[in-house]
Amino acid sequence: MIENTWLALLPVITVLVVSVTTKRALLGLLAGTVVGSILVGGWGFFDTMVTTVGTSLSNETVHWLVMVVVLFGILIAYFNISGAVSDFARWTERFVNTRRKSLVMTWLLTIALFIDDYLNSLTVGTSMKAVTDRYKVPRTMVGTIVKMTAAPIAVIIPFSTWAIFFSALLEQDGVTVNGSGFGAYLSGLPYVFFGWFALIIGLLLALGVLPLVGPLKKAQQRANETGDTLPDDLTEEEREFELAASKVPDDGRKPLPFNFLIPIITLITVTILTEVDIVKGSAAAVVVAIILFLVQKRMTFKQVAEGAFEGIMSMGYVFVLFVLAFMVQQINIDLKLADWVIGVTEPVMSGALLPAIVFLVCGVYAYATGAFWDLAAVITPVVLPLAIAMGVDPVLAGTAVFSGAALGSTTCLYGDGIILASKSVGVRPLSLMTSILPYAGAAAVLSFIAYLIAGFAMFN
Repeated sequence: MIENTWLALLPVITVLVVSVTTKRALLGLLAGTVVGSILVGGWGFFDTMVTTVGTSLSNETVHWLVMVVVLFGILIAYFNISGAVSDFARWTERFVNTRRKSLVMTWLLTIALFIDDYLNSLTVGTSMKAVTDRYKVPRTMVGTIVKMTAAPIAVIIPFSTWAIFFSALLEQDGVTVNGSGFGAYLSGLPYVFFGWFALIIGLLLALGVLPLVGPLKKAQQRANETGDTLPDDLTEEEREFELAASKVPDDGRKPLPFNFLIPIITLITVTILTEVDIVKGSAAAVVVAIILFLVQKRMTFKQVAEGAFEGIMSMGYVFVLFVLAFMVQQINIDLKLADWVIGVTEPVMSGALLPAIVFLVCGVYAYATGAFWDLAAVITPVVLPLAIAMGVDPVLAGTAVFSGAALGSTTCLYGDGIILASKSVGVRPLSLMTSILPYAGAAAVLSFIAYLIAGFAMFN
C-alpha cells in the first residue's frame, strides 16, 4: 500500500477532474474510489473496493445521515402532497413581492434554522424555490445563498450541532475557559472568521450589492432570456420532476402557512429539547405533519403510505452519493492523507503564522476530501498542543480549524452539505459548487488575511 507520499492525493484529484470533465459527481466519486483502491490494494484492488463499501455502509455517520435524509424525504413528500409548500409560497406573496425580497427571505430562513446545516440546507431550498422561481432567480443562486449561510451560521451560533461537537473537542484537548470547552468556544466566536465573512457575503449577494460572476452570471442571463431557472445539465425527467414539485397551484383556497410552519417549528423545538438530536426532531415533525394533514383531510391514509415510499425513493441518488463519498474518505484514511498533509505543512506552522496556515490547510483538506467534523477530530489534537508550545492562543488556533471545516462544507463537491442543498433546490452538485466557489473563495481570502492579522496581534 502506498502511503505518506503525494500519491495519496491521486484519489481526490481524480474525483475533481472526472467530476468537472463529465459534469457528474457520482462518476467522479466512483473513479476516485477505483484509483484509491488500486493504490491501497494493488492487484487486489477489487477486494479493497468491496471491503471499503462494507466499511462505508457500516459507518455510524452514514447510518445517521440515512435516517435524517429518509425522514426529510418523507416530510418533503408530505408537504408536496398536502400542498403545504405551495401554501407557504402563496402566503409569502403578501410581503415577498420582489426578487431581492425573495433572496433575503431565503437568507433569513437559513439563519433561523441554525441548529444544523442539514436542516437548513434541505428545508430552505424546498420551501423557497417556488417563491424565487416567480422572479426568475436561478436555482443555483438559491443554493448559493443557502450554502453560504448554512454551515457558517451553524459554526457561529453556539447552540448548534457544530458548536456542541467543536466545544467537546476543545475540552477534550484541555482548552477551556471557566472550566469548560463551551466557554472556550464562546470566547473564540469573534475569530471564526470564515463564518462571519461568508454570512456577510451571502447577505450582500441576496441584496444585490455584489455582482453575479462566473456560472451564476450565465445562469441569470439564461433565466432572464428564457424564464428557465433550472440548469441545462438536468435530464428531461429531472426537469419535469422539479417543475412539478415547485408548481404553485391557486385553487382559490386561503393559503395556510402553518401547515408548513408547524412541522418545522416542531422539528426545531424537539431537536433542541433532545440535546440537538435532529433524528428525533425530524421524526416528530413527520408525525405532526401526518396528524395535521389527516385531520384537515389534506391527505388520506393511502397517501401517507405512498408519500413515505415516494419520499424515500426520491433520496436514492443522495444515498448512493453518500456511500461513495464515505468510501473516498475511508480510502484517504487508509492512504494516511491527513498525516502527509500535516507532515508537509508542519515545518511552516510557526509562531504568528500558525492560525493562517492552519485555516488554509484545513480549508483545502476539507474541500478536497469531504471530511469536516472528521477533519476537526483529527487535526485539533495536533494543532492545539502545537499552538500552546509556540505561544499562540489555542482558542484562536482552534477557530482556524473550525473555519476551515466550514469552508470545506460550503464548497466540497461531494460533501454532505452540497449534496443535500443541491437536492433541495433541484440542481446537480457540480452546478452548485461551481456557482459557490467565487463567493466562498472571496470569504476564504478575507479569512486568511484576518488570521494573519490576528496571529501577529495575539502572538506572545
